[in-house]
Amino acid sequence: MSDKAKAAGQAAGNEYVTLVDHSTGRKFDFPLMPGSVGPKVIDVRKLYGTSGYFTYDPGYTSTGSCESKITYIDGEVGVLMHRGYKIEDLAEKTDFLEVCYLLLQGELPNAQQKAEFEHSITHHTMLHDQITYFFRGFRRDAHPMAIMVGVVGALSAFYHDSTDINDPQHRMIASHRLIAKMPTIAAWAYKYSIGQPFQYPRNNLNYAENFLQMLFAVPAEDYKVDPVLSKAINRLLILHADHEQNASTSTVRLAGSSGANPFACISAGISSLWGPSHGGANEAVLTMLDEIGHKDRIPEFIKRAKDPDDNFRLMGFGHRVYKNYDPRAKVMQQSCHEVLERLGIHDPMLELAMQLEKIALEDDYFVKRKLFPNVDFYSGIILKAMGFPTSMFTVLFAVARTVGWIAQWKEMIEDPSQKIGRPRQLYTGYDERPFVPLDKR
Repeated sequence: MSDKAKAAGQAAGNEYVTLVDHSTGRKFDFPLMPGSVGPKVIDVRKLYGTSGYFTYDPGYTSTGSCESKITYIDGEVGVLMHRGYKIEDLAEKTDFLEVCYLLLQGELPNAQQKAEFEHSITHHTMLHDQITYFFRGFRRDAHPMAIMVGVVGALSAFYHDSTDINDPQHRMIASHRLIAKMPTIAAWAYKYSIGQPFQYPRNNLNYAENFLQMLFAVPAEDYKVDPVLSKAINRLLILHADHEQNASTSTVRLAGSSGANPFACISAGISSLWGPSHGGANEAVLTMLDEIGHKDRIPEFIKRAKDPDDNFRLMGFGHRVYKNYDPRAKVMQQSCHEVLERLGIHDPMLELAMQLEKIALEDDYFVKRKLFPNVDFYSGIILKAMGFPTSMFTVLFAVARTVGWIAQWKEMIEDPSQKIGRPRQLYTGYDERPFVPLDKR
């Protein structure tokens, strides 16, 4: 940047960061971009063209790949907001479809907007009948996430009228379809795995109630949705709706940057979520509880968790982003205790979990290091208590996160500054070398 351009920018109130190449003494000025909340970022879009260098940032932990108005996280103080609303308020005062509308449209709906949105979602919950044959092509023991990846990706073969990403109407229809059909796909994946007939969606139930009846109802008897359980599912969906630029959301944005249709992009997000380091964390909590086995063995495992030479980790405690209490965990903790009390379950594993929670919240080692129970700790316990097999845990996560993926995808498509994703690399392989013919090797 020339001195003249920099001076003009500073006169207009812009700020700059000067980077110095100490090997040559050259200086480069780059703009500072302020967010509405949070740290400023250095705009390095012209770094390579100006200096001949680019940045090296494995995992993109210090790189902003986009500008977004959807979700804000401050992990240091434990804040999560969607469109400026704290997650605690949304979980307590709204339902999941209101949060869906907020993420997609930018504002909470009024009464008429909410009714129209609920009607649209409710009347898109059915799946094309030919999709039932698609399910039957899978083995009975197929993992439900494998089925989700395949079926969601195949939706573009059934709904051609909503794949033009440049048409706002197509984008809206595709968004509503994905939010509406994901619970049906998830429930049918579960039913197929246990050999029970598919339960069709019902228009007289709300989103969480409908999901529960498709999962657990059978044709032989009436199914009544327990309000405590539907409230817990509603909260779980809200708490997992979006979480900024995590691995699966970044995958959706990267896939979408190529112009891929929304169904393919969401299928890519599901694939990323399937990884045990991302969506499988709540399943890992139950695996850990199985390993501990009995509450009498908790002191032994607490000691192991404190030992720097032991590889054992307390799963479900602490968070990569939150260096304070995970704000979602506070809400999920309440639901966890409500569900266990309502169901009256005396499961040794769940009793073990509650004892582990109590110790970790009181032990100085964990408190000082801010290793509090996170949302995955409580969600795994809730889902086990409600009768979900562990193979369905990540599926539930995918149902909730679908709206966040769609909102992020939609925002990216509508952002004129976005380009097809093309990360750079630091090449450390061979330099050019002569080719050796086969008979000389």
